[in-house]
Amino acid sequence: ALQMQSERLVQVFEEMEDPYLRTRKDDVLHVVKRIQHALAGNGNAVDGQHYRGKIVVADDLTPADTILMQQQKVAGFVTEYGGPLSHTAILAKNLGIPAIVGLHHARSLIKREETLVIDGHNGTVIISPDKRSLKYYRALRREEISKRNLLQELSGKPAVTLDKVSITLHGNIDKPSDIRLLKKIDDTGVGLYRTEMLFIELNQWPDEKTHLKTYKKAIKLLDGKPLTIRTMDLGADKEIQDTIDHGPMAHNPAMGLRAIRRCLKEPQDFMPQLLAILRASAFGPVRIMIPMLTNIEEIDQVLALIEEAKQILKKKKVAFDDKVPVGAMIEVPAAALAADAFAKKLDFLSIGTNDLIQYTLALDRIDDEVNYLYNPLHPAVLRLIQMVIDAGKKAGIPVSMCGEMASDTLYTRLLLGMGLEYFSVQANALLEIKHIIINSRLKTLRDEVRPILQMSDTSSIKTGVQQLVNLL
Repeated sequence: ALQMQSERLVQVFEEMEDPYLRTRKDDVLHVVKRIQHALAGNGNAVDGQHYRGKIVVADDLTPADTILMQQQKVAGFVTEYGGPLSHTAILAKNLGIPAIVGLHHARSLIKREETLVIDGHNGTVIISPDKRSLKYYRALRREEISKRNLLQELSGKPAVTLDKVSITLHGNIDKPSDIRLLKKIDDTGVGLYRTEMLFIELNQWPDEKTHLKTYKKAIKLLDGKPLTIRTMDLGADKEIQDTIDHGPMAHNPAMGLRAIRRCLKEPQDFMPQLLAILRASAFGPVRIMIPMLTNIEEIDQVLALIEEAKQILKKKKVAFDDKVPVGAMIEVPAAALAADAFAKKLDFLSIGTNDLIQYTLALDRIDDEVNYLYNPLHPAVLRLIQMVIDAGKKAGIPVSMCGEMASDTLYTRLLLGMGLEYFSVQANALLEIKHIIINSRLKTLRDEVRPILQMSDTSSIKTGVQQLVNLL
């Protein structure tokens, strides 16, 4: 019966017009295989001990699969589908798992038990490497470990520029246990907690009690350091069965009912998260960050819901911080262009470059056919970022950046020169970013960046940015 239903579902996916959605038939087969393993008493196919220390080659992996791989200490993975900015790729980077995504025909090219080298920095896979290649990459790995050990000396030191400007440097997390890794690297706060992983792990909308328990755990681990909680951002490449069952599949998920749009449509499901965040604020410094806002009306709706949640807690005489800061993820061009208006309504802004770049350049960041168009240095993208930074400064509110651009050392000095003073980055990039900050002089960078922002072609901009990297 399971096999028959599986075949019917696969046929539905194969008949879809959208080529990306057609490939999702593999997800159905993937789930069916897991169920078959469980029914046979073999446990979970992905989290089996036989994957420990090995490189997994798959058609595609979900964020939940990626977490399982980290737990089972998989050496790395290669997938046929996906892009470098998919949530799975971002999660792998954050967890320190070497990965290559979007390598077409990987499963047919790579044989089982074959020796592989995967170079996540350069997007390279070497099949059956010779002795010379193995020697080179083993030396490269030792060099990387040595570099990390040297950077570790910066742990606990403030991120202050040569001209004595203090820069806020926080980490991004997907779940409370990520804070342990963050604290091993540096004792700092969290500038982005992607709460949707809780939804994905449960495969449903969590209740208030589950939310609160999870957030209290994060607050306890941070021991007084601030925690910025982003409300649920499901949709696009992150989905749960609970929402799939209660609505038609979107033709273009990245443009559809995702993040705050879904929350405002289903406020009864959103309210437990808001109540839990407010209650958690009684135990440590917390900020609420709303993703995918596009207009002032949405901000007003969100603020009204937060006020409603506060009144519920007050009536029950439940403790919470009545002045919890509320901010917005700026990740669509409309929000960036209206950043000055947003800044008048909110306590902080945070630039989500992954989606901001995707929507500005009209591409799907998880579609490997158009990945070549994804460019953080496109002049339109830089102008939008500058608008947000300027709007925050004018309104006197903090502006951070929590997208992948903030974690890339190529852009650190450019962003500093543009006036960004708050970075939230992957844990593994934190100390390298700090090293650049403490060896930079803001006044010099502002002077050097000004002409770069006047350039109109990306090749000239890239040359200018690379010169900043080598600036003493």
